[in-house]
Amino acid sequence: MIVNDNKLPDLPPPARLVGVLGWLRSNLFSTPFYALLTLVTAYILVTTLGPAIQWALIDADWVGDSRAACDSGGACWVFIGSRMDQFLYGFYPAAEQWRVNTLYLLLTLLIAALVFEKTPHKGWIAAFSLLIFPIIAFFLLLGGSFGLVLVETHKWGGLMLTLVLACVGIVASLPFGILLALGRRSTMPVVKSFCSVFIEVWRGVPLITVLFMASVMLPLFVSAEIDFDKLLRALIGITLFQSAYMAEVIRGGLQAIAKGQYEAADALGLSYWKKMGLIILPQALKIMIPGIVNTFIALFKDTSLVLIIGLFDLLAIVQAALADPDWLGYSIEGYVFVAFAFWVFCFAMSRYSQYLERKLHTGHGAR
Repeated sequence: MIVNDNKLPDLPPPARLVGVLGWLRSNLFSTPFYALLTLVTAYILVTTLGPAIQWALIDADWVGDSRAACDSGGACWVFIGSRMDQFLYGFYPAAEQWRVNTLYLLLTLLIAALVFEKTPHKGWIAAFSLLIFPIIAFFLLLGGSFGLVLVETHKWGGLMLTLVLACVGIVASLPFGILLALGRRSTMPVVKSFCSVFIEVWRGVPLITVLFMASVMLPLFVSAEIDFDKLLRALIGITLFQSAYMAEVIRGGLQAIAKGQYEAADALGLSYWKKMGLIILPQALKIMIPGIVNTFIALFKDTSLVLIIGLFDLLAIVQAALADPDWLGYSIEGYVFVAFAFWVFCFAMSRYSQYLERKLHTGHGAR
């Protein structure tokens, strides 16, 4: 009897399990219910996405300087183009818009340097972004010094104002939130009670009410000689409001850290602040990245509420432009532009947070 010891080559997998057919079978048609759901979704996309693309891109009008150029029946992006300066700068003087453009460019370069993984001296760049850049932005936007023309804050608006509100709120609410979270977990009754009351009060009040209070009542608590700028009042209200939400996100991260980490830090003889700064908070902040970024995204979108106290952010500027008799009837284009602008920034923050999660993921050991 002859036995063949040679191993035969592996047969290729069935065609229905690999390639495009295999992907479709495993992801879209794996069960009858998923197949039906796929077909219904495809029908909805075909019936809605096609006309939307036709209106927004194919039949749209792109070039012109008046509504007379919008005669194709599609979207009139001429309206957006003719008002772009106002959407970007608000009522900022045209001769001084180079200052805003300089900040736009500098902010873009700083973000790109921090996002790019191989950028050298990232720590110094981050320190410059958090400590030096806000000072540069303040003097460059406001003026009144270094030979720059004073541009009062009531002339700020559009995307510029939205970014100012969002960036200041994001940068200021994080450290305040950390302190409030640590205070709420403190063993000192006075500190714990104060932080708990602060968090619960601010979380239980709508942001609209906070903005009204900051705009109307905040000046009553300071001396009459102090002129509280309306924008400053809004920034204070947004920061305090957002700090309360940030504190709860951070408190959840602190509670997720194993008790052994606290005990190990105490065994090393570390002081409270060294224990928190070197051992606990670095681990907690890594866990809290999704929650922190989610709070940042909510803050970025909530900046549109400043319209109620007379500040013209991007949404308010677009709404004001829609009231122009020369451009009546193009509200859809205006709101689509605003929605797309907000989506770009929020989506960018979401994707960067996912990148940080993957980069910092080290797993979690046993408790």
